[in-house]
Amino acid sequence: MINKKSKIFVAGHKGMVGSAIIRKLKKKGFSNIIFAEKKKLNLLDQDKVFKFLKKNKPDLVIIAAARVGGIQANSNFKQIFIYENLQIQNNLIHGSYLAKVKNLIFLGSSCIYPKFCKQPMKESYLLSGKLEETNDAYAIAKIAGITMCYNYSLKYKLNYQSLMPPNLYGPGDNYDLKTSHFFPALLKKIYLAKIKRKKILNVWGTGKPRRELMFVEDFADALIYFMKKKTKEPFINIGVGKDFTIEWYARYIMKKLGVKLKICYDKNRFDGMPKKCLDISLAKKYGWKPTNNLDYGFDLTLRDFLKIR
Repeated sequence: MINKKSKIFVAGHKGMVGSAIIRKLKKKGFSNIIFAEKKKLNLLDQDKVFKFLKKNKPDLVIIAAARVGGIQANSNFKQIFIYENLQIQNNLIHGSYLAKVKNLIFLGSSCIYPKFCKQPMKESYLLSGKLEETNDAYAIAKIAGITMCYNYSLKYKLNYQSLMPPNLYGPGDNYDLKTSHFFPALLKKIYLAKIKRKKILNVWGTGKPRRELMFVEDFADALIYFMKKKTKEPFINIGVGKDFTIEWYARYIMKKLGVKLKICYDKNRFDGMPKKCLDISLAKKYGWKPTNNLDYGFDLTLRDFLKIR
């Protein structure tokens, strides 16, 4: 059982999710947290990863490391997304098994579900239809990670869990418009339009796709809750259970920044999945409930964004 003295290795500690997990672990009194800089431990290097895990022998491995990006990066660099994500997770999962690590948490994504999935998306809907074309390479890698963790747990009597978050946002997010997800991209575009006194906001697609959004600190809370649990399902959805359109989010950010812009939709661009809302009833059965407050999360995110700017 994981306790506050357990040695916890967080892979991907510098990313938005990994850094949020570390902050939350420290806040809750977990003091034996380890991580490694990329210069010392390239997660794509199997030999180095295996040796690191064997030497350090963590009680728990958290895989928050991944090659991630928005719709443009996902569709333009599929070959990189599938290779790097498979390589990273294979090295960490199999390396953990070889190092006799009993507990592991693999972080996936709601994009694992079919493009036209029933809503809200239950765990049982996985592989029930065709994936969304722009991020199928990334989704396939994540599905492989879920399958690997589940089968290693069954075969070797391990506690290798997989948690599926929706779109996450928060301090430390990526605001590069070429690689960012929709929410940080909207925030940056609206902020720049405000300071440059522009009157138009250009939005990719139709603005109609619906997205579920979760504050990264809340997801970190959920992860810490489940790292103390023994689960039997292949994976568990972790979200807020509600979604809004891209247009709604754009208008929400405009209101928060005190600016009015005319939205122009570039309908030649991809929309992605039409709707992505997770069914979180299984997580609730385990006793976890979301505490998400968009206003609270956004205010902290905006403060962090303005520091970066």
